[in-house]
Amino acid sequence: MKQLIKNSIIYACAFFLCILSYAQEEQESADVYLEEYTDEFQENFFEALKQKGIQNYDRAVDLFLKCKQLEPDNSVVDYELAKAYMLDKKYVQAQDYAIAALLSEPNDYWYLDNLLTILDKQGSPVESVKQRIPYENKKLLQNMAVSLFKMKKYEEASKVLDDLENSQLKSELNRKISDSLQRDTQTEAAPVVEQRENLDDSLADLKAQMEQLITAADYKSLLDDSQEALDSYPLQPYFYYAYGTALNNTGNPNKGIEVLESGLDYLLDDDNLKNRIYKQLSEGYSKIGNTQKANEYLNKINSGL
Repeated sequence: MKQLIKNSIIYACAFFLCILSYAQEEQESADVYLEEYTDEFQENFFEALKQKGIQNYDRAVDLFLKCKQLEPDNSVVDYELAKAYMLDKKYVQAQDYAIAALLSEPNDYWYLDNLLTILDKQGSPVESVKQRIPYENKKLLQNMAVSLFKMKKYEEASKVLDDLENSQLKSELNRKISDSLQRDTQTEAAPVVEQRENLDDSLADLKAQMEQLITAADYKSLLDDSQEALDSYPLQPYFYYAYGTALNNTGNPNKGIEVLESGLDYLLDDDNLKNRIYKQLSEGYSKIGNTQKANEYLNKINSGL
């Protein structure tokens, strides 16, 4: 009897160990699967970016669609699909994916800017998609006003600003819109001059902090600080440079390129900053394997264009 009990205990222990071993093997198999899954996504995604960079848009779309199958809820994939379809002049598909990306992250400036660009390519007004996006979102409206201003759609930008509460951004953007529309030199009242001086001091302090981070190559801190600064001052080209530099050096050169190229739209007469942006654009394009564009921006520095 004792022997029987002893044998039962031995069998039970052996069975339990088998279960543990099986469970461990299953977990290891799952881990390996997830590794392969992630690697497959990354391989397709970065190859798609490369194909888009060399203007092979059909191939880029196919690869992004594979990424979409692997990660259906990834808004970055929707965003990149929208861009690839737009570049291929397939605007209906581009618009649908751009809206999908924006619905995932309504506060993202680049998602909205991409949608507005696609609408502009079609000659369609914002009203055509107003019911499909969270138009009541105040941050979205702020981003829309900035994007429309960048596109030189001053009156449309002004109408959007009318729906926003008073803020420093609203005042500054209204002033820039007025300057762009009138092109007249106007005498500013003393209170306005004082506000401008305070703003200039704040910007100078922020830029000094970011220059220290760039010098120290602390790109992780620069990423957070520059994104916050750009969110507060979306008309300042230096913060596009700082944010693009941070993205280039934290593993996201594709978005860095987009940010840096947007910064050029706000640049006036600052050759030093322009050349710094060109240098980062050259580095960004090198990182994604587009040597032609990388050399193009290097040549702009050397030629002084």
